[in-house]
Amino acid sequence: MKYLVLVYDGAADLPGATPGGRTPLAAADKPVLDGLAARAEIGTVLNVPAGMVPESDTANLSILSYDPRLYSHGRSPLEALSMGLTMREEDVAYRANLVALSDGPTYAERVMLDHSSGEITTEEARKLIEALKAEFDTGSIRFFCGISYRHCMLWDGGDPAVDFARPHDIIGRAIGPYLPRGAAGAPFRSMMERSADILRDHPVNRARRERGQLSADSLWFWSPGKAPALPAFADKWGLRGTVVCAVDLIRGIGLAAGMDVPHVPGATGTVDTDYDAKAACAVRAFEGGADFVFVHIEGPDECGHHADAAGKVRCIEEANRRLLAPLVSYLEGRGEGYRLLLLPDHPTPVSVRTHTSDPVPYLLYRSDRPGTGVGRFDEESASGTDHFVGPGTGLLSRLFA
Repeated sequence: MKYLVLVYDGAADLPGATPGGRTPLAAADKPVLDGLAARAEIGTVLNVPAGMVPESDTANLSILSYDPRLYSHGRSPLEALSMGLTMREEDVAYRANLVALSDGPTYAERVMLDHSSGEITTEEARKLIEALKAEFDTGSIRFFCGISYRHCMLWDGGDPAVDFARPHDIIGRAIGPYLPRGAAGAPFRSMMERSADILRDHPVNRARRERGQLSADSLWFWSPGKAPALPAFADKWGLRGTVVCAVDLIRGIGLAAGMDVPHVPGATGTVDTDYDAKAACAVRAFEGGADFVFVHIEGPDECGHHADAAGKVRCIEEANRRLLAPLVSYLEGRGEGYRLLLLPDHPTPVSVRTHTSDPVPYLLYRSDRPGTGVGRFDEESASGTDHFVGPGTGLLSRLFA
């Protein structure tokens, strides 16, 4: 038996998101996915426990059966693990976004334009991070370049309890009320303000502005945490697992769980990711002996943050055609049993531009026991069934049962 999990990060939405008044999942042309829905178990699942922040680490840990109330200690340590960083016991990791801000008379009066600096390229970001490293790196503070706008700071002896605002939650707002506060927050606010001075006239930003693109105007810290530790997936389930993804957070979860996490050339974490390369990587994993393959698609979440409903629809359609279709064809062609679980991790509605904690639809297809489903996969169809899984940590048990 082979097991495939496909996570369309942030794909769930609210009615009215598209011009036709439907959600992107309902509006998308996805014949393979809807064909499976007609023969699958369709329901809803709550991946974010009550009282927890609806972040992707929380939700994806749930999907992989790790209780986020025990194992979610900030996304930055997982990203640090993915980047190959060794965290000492005293180290605290902090996510360091490169964000786009408006002009303003003071730093606090500037407005958050975009949490991703217009999805700045990794090549451009690396040059900016190098300039910041030259200013800020010390014996105890170290900056590391990640992917696109997502970077990491390790602080030996840092405070993991400082309260930070998530930049994707405050798009369109003046940043003053959301800056780190108090004595504990003062050094972070100082670095953020100084970073704005360093980045203002950097050649990378001048070139981006000349091309009509958003510039990367400041660092923004958030989601601190200590070194992660997860029980091995193989010990937990007796299965050899592989994670196929583009972003450091999901890579870090896979590595912490002892799974294989191959590099996928062309996987970007955006709407323009290479779906064909991800499908090929998943097939190689199965052919190499993996029993369980977890494939993560980041594009719908980024589109939600950018209020891009059309981009969400495009992501879902491209994933249906270039990822789901070839993987189903491969699994069917093996002539052996397989099971498929497909779901978003959390909603990222285009109307609010950030994550919410609502239940999301799931599809569970068993080739050994095909059933009668609903004929299409979207939020309305899923919520109309009798199947509800809560907490989401129980979903893999249904897949493996």
